Amino acid sequence: MHVGLPVLKARHAIASALASGGLLWLAFPPTGWWPLAFAGVALLSIASAGRGRRGAFGIGLLAGLAFFLPLIDWLQNVGLHAWLVLAVTQAIATGLLGVALAHTSRLSWWPVAHAGLWVGYEALRGRYPLGGFTWGRLAFSQTRGPLVRLAAIGGAPLVSFATGLVGLLLLWVALTVRGDGVRRWRALAPAVAVLALVAVGSLGVPLPIAGARTLTVAAVQGNVPALGLDSGAEDLVVVSNHAAATTDLARKVTAGKVRAPDLVVWPESSTDIDPRSDAQVRALVADAAGAIRAPILVGGVLDTDGGRFLNAGLIWDPVAGPGQIYAKQHLVPFGEYVPWRGLLGNRISMLNKYIPRNYTRGTRPGVFDVAGARVGDVICFEVAYDGLVRDTVKAGAQLLVVQTNNATYMRGRDPAQTEQQLEMARLRAVEHGRAVIVAATSGVSALIGPDGSTLARSGVFTQEELVAALPLRSALSVADRVGGWPEALICALALAAIALASRPRAHRGPHVRSSAQERSSALERAQPGGARSAPEPGMVA
Repeated sequence: MHVGLPVLKARHAIASALASGGLLWLAFPPTGWWPLAFAGVALLSIASAGRGRRGAFGIGLLAGLAFFLPLIDWLQNVGLHAWLVLAVTQAIATGLLGVALAHTSRLSWWPVAHAGLWVGYEALRGRYPLGGFTWGRLAFSQTRGPLVRLAAIGGAPLVSFATGLVGLLLLWVALTVRGDGVRRWRALAPAVAVLALVAVGSLGVPLPIAGARTLTVAAVQGNVPALGLDSGAEDLVVVSNHAAATTDLARKVTAGKVRAPDLVVWPESSTDIDPRSDAQVRALVADAAGAIRAPILVGGVLDTDGGRFLNAGLIWDPVAGPGQIYAKQHLVPFGEYVPWRGLLGNRISMLNKYIPRNYTRGTRPGVFDVAGARVGDVICFEVAYDGLVRDTVKAGAQLLVVQTNNATYMRGRDPAQTEQQLEMARLRAVEHGRAVIVAATSGVSALIGPDGSTLARSGVFTQEELVAALPLRSALSVADRVGGWPEALICALALAAIALASRPRAHRGPHVRSSAQERSSALERAQPGGARSAPEPGMVA
């Protein structure tokens, strides 16, 4: 029995689209009401059903604006134009999703098709334009719910698919509950069975067991100055803050208050002056490493011999000094480089003013050999990209570090951006079965277990040191072994749905019926000789 989507009046569709975007936003930090993602997905399918391409695109666009404008409002710190351009770009992608949802809403298996389309939509906007933007994936809203366990099998794409499928099957159930007994249960049975399978399957995924070996790690959050310093002086103060916090940690170790760390992690931009070439900064880092008697993973801007600049992680040994380097691979457009600088820089003067140089992209995963362990490093936004983190683990990382500088994105003391990024790190912990260290300049820093649990975390705009013995794990998860195949297969499912929905209607079977059509059919059946009863709302036999 086919359960069809109702076709809403225009004003109701608009309201549903706006509600969809709003509920999706509330599913993410700082609110973090993760079950609302199910309703957000369902409402977008209802709003787009039965609409033409232009109407469906408009519905998706409205939902996208209602979602992304508040989700990334922290980007206003960089500039109003940056916030609006990025939000509108993502909303346009959501408009295309709306068209695809409307196009496939006639399929009898639309809940599965629509869940697949969400994964395809996330895959598209995670790659284009300019390397993509992965913020706001359904998977990143589910780190506090049971579906996150599926990340260990199929990564973020499988969690997104399951999130969409649960929401759409709940919608299927809602559309059938008012029918008569036999018809209702014939329609409900498949949805209830799949929901039960998803629930049991996700809860049945085993989480990693801590390994026998551990590495004692300290995440140092030195904090940043609030106001009143020019750029060069501020860079020096940030280095001084992290050196002072590390020296304070050394005193606590001497006093027996905390364990001596095997590795100290400083965040991205903890020194934006190359410590290898600047005597003052070199002395600060070297003195801190000497005091704590452990290597420090420094996050800094490095100036290479060829005049190239790297946003990098640098291992600073207390005896040997600077050593292994990881250069950030996924650079942020209009943040760490200007695309088409020759063209845009001459026309938009502020680009050259605020981004005077292009950073050079790294080409290898960041895996350091430290204290007998293999430590993987990703920098800031890289944690949001599946392949980058997976490549780091497959290169031998036994635990993961996320070095990040979120101070730029904090509006007042609002931690929305850093909280959203922290949830990504928690999902990566479950996906790869690795402990994760998040080191941020101004918060939130955290130590995360391989099961995604938060072992310790800092506040924002505070100076803190977090210390814990974290498990080292070498075994690859199922998600690591299958790589990008789950996403590819789900995207293939979405493309198949679009192809099947494109066939002539005579070959497609049952299709969506508008409320006007249903009323007309009901009137015809009400005439003398009409034996059938009116169909149930939202259901086509």
